Amino acid sequence: MQVDQPLPLLGGLSPAQFMKRYWHKKPLLIRQAIPGMQPFLSRGALCDLAARDDVQSRVVIQQAASAKQPWRLRHGPFAPRSLPPFKRPGWTLLVQSVDLIDARMQALREQFRFVPDARLDDVMVSYASDGGGVGPHFDSYDVFLLQAQGQRRWRIGRQKDLALQENMPLKILADFQPEQEFVLEPGDMLYLPPRYAHDGVAQGECMTYSIGFRAPDQVELAQALLQGMAEQLAQSILPKRYRDPGQSASDCPAQIPLALQAFAQDALNNALRDPDMLARTLGEHLSEPAAAVWFQPRESARGLQHGVCLDRGTRMLYDAQHIFINGESFEASGRDAQLVRQLADFHFLDSRDCARLTKGAAQLLVQWLESGWLQQHK
Repeated sequence: MQVDQPLPLLGGLSPAQFMKRYWHKKPLLIRQAIPGMQPFLSRGALCDLAARDDVQSRVVIQQAASAKQPWRLRHGPFAPRSLPPFKRPGWTLLVQSVDLIDARMQALREQFRFVPDARLDDVMVSYASDGGGVGPHFDSYDVFLLQAQGQRRWRIGRQKDLALQENMPLKILADFQPEQEFVLEPGDMLYLPPRYAHDGVAQGECMTYSIGFRAPDQVELAQALLQGMAEQLAQSILPKRYRDPGQSASDCPAQIPLALQAFAQDALNNALRDPDMLARTLGEHLSEPAAAVWFQPRESARGLQHGVCLDRGTRMLYDAQHIFINGESFEASGRDAQLVRQLADFHFLDSRDCARLTKGAAQLLVQWLESGWLQQHK
């Protein structure tokens, strides 16, 4: 992607300008980001997805303000007749990771790859009947809200008071203070940085596509890295055991020896001092495919003579020394590294590039084909 090329998707800004001025900083309303926008999925097709047990879906129903519980949340899958009537106002169907199922949604996702893939989460589709929404709330991640069908009225604001209403099935702000209001038509898009409060309400039936970007917190990341590093240590070296030939007789047997505390600290420090292990564990964690992704293995693949492309569900990343794919890591260097990084960046390799791979790298790609991680390039 040419990051200095102006894009209609960003209202005439280049990706470089958008990232510098708006990303993680302030909202941006883009009129006709996609001119002539038509929904990629019909209402019926979205309901069919919500009926599948391999697709994450939710229904949010807003009830009368006088009701004991003004909001209801239900989790899918949903049999067709279990959804509220379409003529009933005030309800929303949310379907996650539609980009892993539909090629047009995947192509939409690809337009946002000026943001690193390690940050991309998914494309969620929300259908709402008239008046439907999920209440005023904030997200902990960046999101682009693309109007696909109908109209939605958005109210947004910098919210200092992030207190939530108590005893609610949804995270709804207790005191929402909107500062701006927009009505989005098909093709319009609103970018919101993290923790920017917003409330979207359908004006008539509408459909919105949310392109979201994950932002792991430090605790979550530390837990994943420490667990991954522990697993790598267990597989890679013969563990050094604690020894205490100089331990004296103790008259306080329940007290932990200082030498054992120092041994534990040394074990942790040694693991953290290994930059290769840390980089490898981070890449494996970030390239884990979504939980709902299942790959269809093949008994045999036809080889690489037609080129290859990434399967929709595959996550592929790299750093200076490694290639990461679906939670696994491989060391790479030279021409092979250049070509496989090209596969990660552009999501395909043509037959000529495949022919330039060494025998070992070509065999590895064939294994990925057989595992369903790659597909034959068309």
